[in-house]
Amino acid sequence: MSSFRKALKSRQKNHHERSQPGFRKQLGLLEKKKDYKLRADDYHKKQNTLAALRKKALEKNPDEFYFKMISSPLQDGVHVIKKTKEVEEVTEEQKKMMRTQDINYVEMKRVAEVKKIERLKGELHLLDAESKPKNKHTFFVDSKKEVHSFNLADHLNTAPELVDRVYNRPTLETLETKRIQGAVDPRALGKLAKQRKHQYKILSQRIDREKKMFVISQKIQTRKDLQDKCKKVKVKKETTSTSAIYKFEAKRKR
Repeated sequence: MSSFRKALKSRQKNHHERSQPGFRKQLGLLEKKKDYKLRADDYHKKQNTLAALRKKALEKNPDEFYFKMISSPLQDGVHVIKKTKEVEEVTEEQKKMMRTQDINYVEMKRVAEVKKIERLKGELHLLDAESKPKNKHTFFVDSKKEVHSFNLADHLNTAPELVDRVYNRPTLETLETKRIQGAVDPRALGKLAKQRKHQYKILSQRIDREKKMFVISQKIQTRKDLQDKCKKVKVKKETTSTSAIYKFEAKRKR
């Protein structure tokens, strides 16, 4: 019974490690065994890493080749990988718009731009648009002599001043029977041409703005779709003109 009483943990004394002696207090806390163990493990880990690197350097094949060496130039005896110029994914304007505006607002503004573009196209008819492809009208004749003596105004039966027009080109019979409506004075025609050019410039600006709005709405929608907890794989990276393309795992709807 006495031996059992001696073995009770409640009667055992707690183990205390020796503290730093008073005359060595200026050296700081006395290192305990657990501190020494951590320091020793770290030292041995570093020594093993250095030994492994020395072995790898000794066993390296000097004639070793890999295809990355072709695209990486040699600088001071070391191959340096060229930094590829990364394509800017999002412009500062798009970042600001996506942070402050919601997709509903962006889509509303885009639809408004589309309506304005359609109205401008209906007014201008794209008659003198620079982006419009030039039509080619080929005339066929029977001999080379007719080619040299060919007169376009006579063939189209119109005045020589109206040959260069692609629209509103009346024939001589029409000019004899009806009056030409609209501006005829060269100064007035120049003013109208200047106004028409300005309208085309506004139209091109609105088309560019509508394209930017469409890209912003697509990027906002993509970020919303990414919040769904489902497996996805990026197929195409995001650029300034297109949003990123992801392939989502197909889920069966119940």
